[in-house]
Amino acid sequence: MSDIPQFFRLNVEAGDLEAAISFYDSLLGIAGRRDRGARAYYDCGPVMLQVVETAAPHVAAKALYFTVKDLEAVFARAKSLGCLSSEAVHDAPGGEIAVRPWRERSFYANDPWGNPLCFVEEGTVYRG
Repeated sequence: MSDIPQFFRLNVEAGDLEAAISFYDSLLGIAGRRDRGARAYYDCGPVMLQVVETAAPHVAAKALYFTVKDLEAVFARAKSLGCLSSEAVHDAPGGEIAVRPWRERSFYANDPWGNPLCFVEEGTVYRG
């Protein structure tokens, strides 16, 4: 197939754009770009994260996965934001840094609107 679709943007919804920008700026360690229509954009490699304010936010996919060079730094920011996951991931705490059965070193968190997030240390990504 010569025209392979390329995934370029993922949308998450939040009930309060200002709070969402503060949260994602702090967690990701980068500043989002505000735009028209109560939204902000974050450059996350080849896929853009779009945060949109809506009165009744819906949770995005099961988890949004990010690769990071310094997993401990992102973990510290997530911990300070109080957003580490309390769920178990394959019998290990998701909100702790762990090497998962598929050999990714990662931890899980949730944004204030219930969107699940996962941060994976660069170099340990499992590609299936």
